[in-house]
Amino acid sequence: MDDWKGYQTQPRGHRSRLRLLVRSSFEAIHPVLLRVPRGTGVAATIAIIGGSIVFGAVRGDHVQEGLAQFHQARDAFANAAGFCIADVTLSGQKEIARAQILSLAGVSATSSLLFLDAEAARERLKANPWIAEATILKLYPDRLHISIVERAPFALWQKDGQISVIAPDGTVVQDLADDTNSKLPLVVGRGADKQASDFIALLNRHPLIRDQVRASILVADRRWNLKLNNGLDIRLPERDPSSALEKLVSLDRDKKLLSRDIAAIDMRLPDRITVQLSEQAAQAREEAQKDRKVKKKGGDA
Repeated sequence: MDDWKGYQTQPRGHRSRLRLLVRSSFEAIHPVLLRVPRGTGVAATIAIIGGSIVFGAVRGDHVQEGLAQFHQARDAFANAAGFCIADVTLSGQKEIARAQILSLAGVSATSSLLFLDAEAARERLKANPWIAEATILKLYPDRLHISIVERAPFALWQKDGQISVIAPDGTVVQDLADDTNSKLPLVVGRGADKQASDFIALLNRHPLIRDQVRASILVADRRWNLKLNNGLDIRLPERDPSSALEKLVSLDRDKKLLSRDIAAIDMRLPDRITVQLSEQAAQAREEAQKDRKVKKKGGDA
């Protein structure tokens, strides 16, 4: 109570000096307030709206919805300021439609160029198996350029009964749904997708064999078998399959081996080639041997 009374009984001159100090301080600050940068009001409005949305989202446990609303409000202000996306140019697309590219990049009618995250859009594009590389250029104030490098259909890969279209690096770009890519080389087996490029390049050096191959089958992730169009199986060695193919070309040129009535050619051993007759040929051979034995016995009698 003594303190309170002491305050009440301070001299009048002291209170006058206090009012003068406050007035001087306000006059020192006031010119600064008058020199606020242009656009501060818009920025403050965005901050207030954004803060309100985020606060409401957290309180209501709707964070994702709140962020979406914040992004919409942010883009709306940027578009109003002249940073709308008025023109989008694309290059490099062949297999992917324009609408799909824009959707992957996150570009919509309400997106703003100012707040478009180019790196995030690029990563979303590259997540599509068709797209090997993507470049996004923001050309202010209102133009966007998207350039992509697509993977090319290279071969068909059959695994567990499912046939897929693969790129040269083995990436599965899509399932085989129609006849569009049905003429591509077919590789079969686990791991064949990753080794297809090297082996098909090897086959391309021997077109006489390549043109007769229906499927290339990877065995135990180590070596290849060839299934020809006529049903003939060719078992290639694990080491130096190129030399085996050269030998096969020579045998077919000299002895028409691939067109004979045989079921399989085993080339896995480096010092020999084993030929397995077809079932019909084996049966005919067996009957011919029986006939010779009968004739021989008849001659001896």
